[in-house]
Amino acid sequence: MKLRDEVEIHAPAATVWDLTIDVESWPKVTPTMTSIERLDTAPIAVGSRAKVKQPRQKATIWTVTRLEPGRLFEWSTRTMGMTMTGAHRIEPIGADRCRNILTLDASGITATLFGWLLKRPIGKAIATENAGFKSAAESAA
Repeated sequence: MKLRDEVEIHAPAATVWDLTIDVESWPKVTPTMTSIERLDTAPIAVGSRAKVKQPRQKATIWTVTRLEPGRLFEWSTRTMGMTMTGAHRIEPIGADRCRNILTLDASGITATLFGWLLKRPIGKAIATENAGFKSAAESAA
């Protein structure tokens, strides 16, 4: 299962990037996150971990798997027999606008079995998350 949501944000890419890597503030940005607790103290880097709690779900540990400062943040978790990889890609459009692209890829036996059931609510959650990032970034700009 592969899901994607893209939105143009009227704020500099750096503003969106700052929101992206401040994962502990995401619950203030989007209702799709209840709490996020970093499990290490160093700046976000490949290997950094966080405990993520989302509404109506058990907490899971997400690990940063790819990081391209200012452009790409990717992390993954394994839960319910599937591996989920979420990515935030930021593409500048001039000095004061950018495109924020959120993706979620789920693989594994349960992703195949339940993909049809999970696709709509997870797709809606990703769109809600992106709308929250847009609102927060544009308010800060």
